Amino acid sequence: MNKIRIGNRFIGEGEKPYFIADIASNHDGDIKRAFKLIELAKESGADAAKFQNFKAEKIVSRNEFESIGKQLSHQSSWKKSVYEVYKDASVPKDWTGKLKEKCDEVGIEYMTSPYDFESVDLVNPYVNAFKIGSGDITWTEVLAYIASKSKPVILATGASSMKDVERAMKVIQSINKNIVIMQCNTNYTASSENYKYVNLNVLKKYKEMFPNAVLGLSDHTHGYVTVLGSIALGACVIEKHFTDDNNRTGPDHKFSMNPEVWRDMVDRAMELWYSLGDGIKKIEENEKETVMVQRRSLYFTADMKLGRVLKKEDFFPVRPIKEDGIPPYEIEKIVGKTLVKDVKKDNYIKWEDIK
Repeated sequence: MNKIRIGNRFIGEGEKPYFIADIASNHDGDIKRAFKLIELAKESGADAAKFQNFKAEKIVSRNEFESIGKQLSHQSSWKKSVYEVYKDASVPKDWTGKLKEKCDEVGIEYMTSPYDFESVDLVNPYVNAFKIGSGDITWTEVLAYIASKSKPVILATGASSMKDVERAMKVIQSINKNIVIMQCNTNYTASSENYKYVNLNVLKKYKEMFPNAVLGLSDHTHGYVTVLGSIALGACVIEKHFTDDNNRTGPDHKFSMNPEVWRDMVDRAMELWYSLGDGIKKIEENEKETVMVQRRSLYFTADMKLGRVLKKEDFFPVRPIKEDGIPPYEIEKIVGKTLVKDVKKDNYIKWEDIK
């Protein structure tokens, strides 16, 4: 697995997990709310605050959505039409520099997902990486355009077949080697049933198929059990939606994480990450003293005189063992040896005591 750099952070195997707070449309059209959410994301342990850049008319067809006659999946709960929701959620052009400035002020990476060529060019001067949403995985032209900007690309792969993923990765990797590939499920209904479809084991396949890519998870389930599982499977980048209040009106608030839960997620994830270690079996620094108090050493079972030829019953293994003690696995090397001095019962045997 390669490592990539976003801002002042290296990301990849051996590096701490990178957490993206996806504010998305949870600013509710108010830049002051956006600023507040950036501050809360930083306080909650996020490394990046992410937004979305699109124009409603360039991301959805108003006529075609209305011709369907009803709104599907998570959109079925929206009070407004799909077009109106996207129009309300769009970020004005003049916000971009202001959001970047606010992120710099609080010490968090500014990130966004651009959903058209114009938006890519708009945000390019302000971002150190691009996030591509799952819905654009088949738009190879925009994938190539984003990859050509020579910045790390974070690709979400929700609602995709492996053929879709391979096609997208081939396009991006032919231009740009700095890629994060994220397992994702794009059902945003917040149903507890969604855990059945997260499919974290796909990360194993991604690691096999794309060994030079960084692994990640973009998740929309409640809580963070999926996050912990993904980190255990090698995910280095975590994206979850972020809000200050799950009861607010808006398309993303319900399944987003609030600051309290986000902070807990980061803390538990870091505990897990530290626990995973480097995979090298060794006596760890914090257990070196326990070697002495928990391991056994060979001790004399009686007082004995110089010149005695030792038998197996002359010693027995008990705790502790000192640096010059003899461990039980050396017992056959001691049987038949001769004492070079008088010894006392319950003293431990040293190599210098025998010949």
